[in-house]
Amino acid sequence: MAVAVSGNLCTCLLRYFVLGLLASSVMYTTSTLMFPNWSSEDLRKNAAGLIQRGAGAAGVSPGSLSWIDAQTPTFEIESIHYSKQKMAIQPVNRQDVPPDSNSQHLVDEDFYLSKVFSTAMQPSKVIPYYFRAEGNFDREEVTITTLITENRFGVFKKLVLNYRGPISVSIWIRDDEFKDQHFQALHDLYESEPLLRQYVDMHVVVDRFDFQLNMWRNVARLFARTDYFMLLDVDFHICTDLRKHLKENPLAMKLLREGSALILPAFEYTHEEDGVDSATFPTIKKDVEQLVKNKNLMAFHSAKFVPGHGATDYPKWYATDEIYKVTEFNYKYEPYVILKKEGTPWCDERFVGYGANKAACLYEIYVSGIDYYVLPRDFLIHQSHAYPESKRSGGRKLNAELYAAFRDELCFRYAKAMYFANELGTSKAVNMKAQCSTLKGFKSALDAFSLMWPTNPPPVTLPGGRS
Repeated sequence: MAVAVSGNLCTCLLRYFVLGLLASSVMYTTSTLMFPNWSSEDLRKNAAGLIQRGAGAAGVSPGSLSWIDAQTPTFEIESIHYSKQKMAIQPVNRQDVPPDSNSQHLVDEDFYLSKVFSTAMQPSKVIPYYFRAEGNFDREEVTITTLITENRFGVFKKLVLNYRGPISVSIWIRDDEFKDQHFQALHDLYESEPLLRQYVDMHVVVDRFDFQLNMWRNVARLFARTDYFMLLDVDFHICTDLRKHLKENPLAMKLLREGSALILPAFEYTHEEDGVDSATFPTIKKDVEQLVKNKNLMAFHSAKFVPGHGATDYPKWYATDEIYKVTEFNYKYEPYVILKKEGTPWCDERFVGYGANKAACLYEIYVSGIDYYVLPRDFLIHQSHAYPESKRSGGRKLNAELYAAFRDELCFRYAKAMYFANELGTSKAVNMKAQCSTLKGFKSALDAFSLMWPTNPPPVTLPGGRS
């Protein structure tokens, strides 16, 4: 009897061993065929990351995936600490030395990004490059930076198909009981169109705060991989071949390299039902002008909020084929702009919810000394959709109060910075002075700077009256 039991046990063990070998062989063969250029270590790490990131969508508990290397980028569904990823910082004076553990300083990615976005509502989890574009981009391309939630996935795909250039997008996922389904929807979106793989870097923001729009804009810009970026709302359709036009316009590229902002005029249909299908939108300027004359098209928000785009000076745009400078800037102006990634101020993240967030961003950019110019051939048209007005009204009231104080703060902050940089008498200070001159106490403050902070210290009197 003992011999029989022992024999059956051995048979079972042998059977499991053979099954294990067969399973391993199938997995190895499949992975080799699918990813011929990957090493076994690459396969293990990438599989680990995909398994962890897809855990919520598959309904798998993160606890069952604890075998994965702690240094692998992960997304742990049940914890606010989603990543164990490290950032390696190489000291400047050691750049000529091959990286090693002695010359690098490792920083937790979560810790680093918590400082980068420290003025945003916290805790907010930022996952850079949740999906990373496979394409390689020319540094002088313009990366569209935009932000979306799940209800805008469809129109975002249209933007990708239309632009066919680099896009950096922030995707907000609410940290609630439906989070796993939202991640599944994101994976479905990414798998649905090959051009997303080629052109789009997707960065995920997970928190419980509605509409941190400026923070999301900053995330998309921070991880853009070209020298120039465009602040664009996802529901605007670029009607022209913008990338081609920029390359053909030496003045436009010169202005961008110098750090100026380029504006695309924005339009909307008079009747919302005409603005649903972007395939019917005009593609050349003369057709836009005709539609405006026929009252089928109008400058964006010109019927409800003229200051928002009025400084673009649409009559001048119809009449010229040359780039021209914005001369009537106002603090409510919020055009769609192309900017240089380096040296442009960031959007202030204290603005949460609708109202004033983009205007505050563009106002600071202007006050910092960046001039705005309008492109003569290119334009945008809004794709009609319903607005959740009930969610907007409260944010508008709060942000209006914040914006009033913010403008005062900016005037004094930039005036002080320019004073210490000896720039108050230069062209860089023109925009700041024009916007801030009517502010109560501003002129007297400027006059007092030299008394409070002498940039040239008084001469030292030596014995005998010599200096």
